[in-house]
Amino acid sequence: MTIAVDDELWSAIGDPIRRRLLDLLLAEGVGTPTSLSDRLPISRQAVTKHLGVLDRAGLVHATPMGRERRYEVDEAQLARAVRQLNEVGRTWDARLNRIKRIAEQIQRQKHD
Repeated sequence: MTIAVDDELWSAIGDPIRRRLLDLLLAEGVGTPTSLSDRLPISRQAVTKHLGVLDRAGLVHATPMGRERRYEVDEAQLARAVRQLNEVGRTWDARLNRIKRIAEQIQRQKHD
């Protein structure tokens, strides 16, 4: 079974600050741009921008709370990302095993 890789999803996850935001949200359950910026070396505005990228990729969703928004991880979308990563890993393992077999065959032919 081949799972299509979602480039927008992986682009969102590819940034270390966004991965840290996901880690914080997973550990704490929910967070606001203000509470998250207190835990990171970036401004509230930068956190808001990163959360917007994660939201567009479907990795988090926001609920209005007064003047701020509460963010939480969309666990179904995160599980989808994990499945994609596992599939990519299996694909590369198979490719590397084929390369190894070819290299071993070449080595055997050199010694014959």
